[in-house]
Parts: sequence; C-alpha cells; structure tokens
Amino acid sequence: MHVPALLKETLELLDPRSGRVFVDATLGFGGHAEALLKLGAKVVGIDRDAEAIATVRERLSGYPEIKIIQDNFSNIGQIIKDPVDGILFDLGISSYQIDEAQRGFSIRFDGPLDMRMDQSQYLTAEEIVNEWPEEELTRIFREYGEERFAKRIARAIIELRGIKTTGQLKAIVEKAIPTWRKRESVTRVFQALRIAVNSELENLKQALSASPEILKSGGRMIVISYHSLEDRMVKWFFRDKEKSGILKILTKRPIVAKEAEIAANPRAKSAKLRGAEKI
Repeated sequence: MHVPALLKETLELLDPRSGRVFVDATLGFGGHAEALLKLGAKVVGIDRDAEAIATVRERLSGYPEIKIIQDNFSNIGQIIKDPVDGILFDLGISSYQIDEAQRGFSIRFDGPLDMRMDQSQYLTAEEIVNEWPEEELTRIFREYGEERFAKRIARAIIELRGIKTTGQLKAIVEKAIPTWRKRESVTRVFQALRIAVNSELENLKQALSASPEILKSGGRMIVISYHSLEDRMVKWFFRDKEKSGILKILTKRPIVAKEAEIAANPRAKSAKLRGAEKI
C-alpha cells in the first residue's frame, strides 16, 4: 500500500476540520484523503487510474463524506462546481504502480513497455520508443529526463527498434552511455517516457491554472512534487499568482521529509511540498 509522503506537514497546512471540503486531486489509494476524513473533513477524490479507483472505493467505503471521481485532474475546473477549502496534489506515482511489473513503470521488474496512468488511453511507452523520430526521443529525454546522453540513447533505440519490454529498454540505455552512472540514466529515461505518455506537465499546468478559481478566500492548495520539472513549475506558478495578488505563498522554501520519515518511507526522500493560500 502506498504510504503518503509529508502527511503531517500537509495536514498542518490544510487544517482539516468538520464542515470543511477538500479536493484530493491525486487520490491514489487514499492515504492523504483518509487522514482528512478522520479529522472530520469532506473530500472529493480524483484519480484517472481505474485500478486505484476500484481499490480506494473499497478501502474508504466506511467514509460517507468522500466522493470519488475517475477523471484526469487537468479537468479539475470542470469537475469542481462549488468553492472548496483546499486542494491537494501529490504528484508521485504510487508504490503499487511502481512495483506492478505489468504497468511498466519500474526499472527493477521486467514487464511490458506500458507506463499509462489511464489504461484506457491509446499511447504507450512502447509506441513512443518504436515509432517516434530520433529528434523527438532526444527532446523528451533531454527536457523531461534532463539526461546528458539523450541523443546517444535515442540513436541506440532507433537502431534496435522492436523493443517490447522494460528490461530490453533498460539494457539498451545501459549499453549506450559511456559512464558508470547507468542506473541514473535509466531512471531519467523512464521518467521522461512516463511524463510523455501521460502528458504530465501539460496536465499539471492546466490543473494549477484552474485551481485558484475553485478555492474559497483563505483556501489553500498544496502540491507535493518529486522531480525538478514539476517543482519549478509549481514554484513559478505560485510566484506569478502572488505577484498578481491572487495567492500568498506559505512555504518560502519547499518542505522536505525529515530523516525519520525517509527511513520509514524511502520514496519520500525526493518529495518537495509547496503551499499557497488564496487571498
């Protein structure tokens, strides 16, 4: 089961209590949502992963104060009709998604090159690596993965097309780069493909843009990100809205997990939390 990162800090900033309504825009298996519910709040949970939705419906079935919606959080402006007290985005993929080989997210387990958050969509990582041109592969590895050897890796993929599994792709990337830091490059390439498959940055941009409109005055939005591309986007969005007099930044610097939490939940190590309040 996915362990929610920075839960204590999230609750302190959102200050859930009876009568307040929050949107958990990345519901997953409901770790953050359950904590909000236990403190008396109402929750609207959004997730696009059908497996996560089915699991969380059962897991949180004892809480009548939650409404669960299967959708992309980029549509938050259309989903939420009435102003709310807070919005939470936890942008990390769940432990289940990472550890389930069939989903294709993990570099540790061999599985199909899938990487779709929404299994009903057409585009997969297999299509990208086998059909997209070398220039486009280079671009996404460089922009989304911040990978130094993006062009070299893209060329190696082009030469060995017919790639079906995560293990095959991992081997190609490892062979293509002239460095001992092979694991880091593989991780960056997988991250880049996941971002491209799921349009993650475009969806986040759209969701952030719509969020202030659905917050009450004094309502707060919290974003937990796990890589620099997301964190920069959130940082500059908050700064822009603060300059416009729409939001007040609550976190001068991103909040990160303490040593005790990292020891208990190593995946929290890369988490960065930023918060803002609607003026």
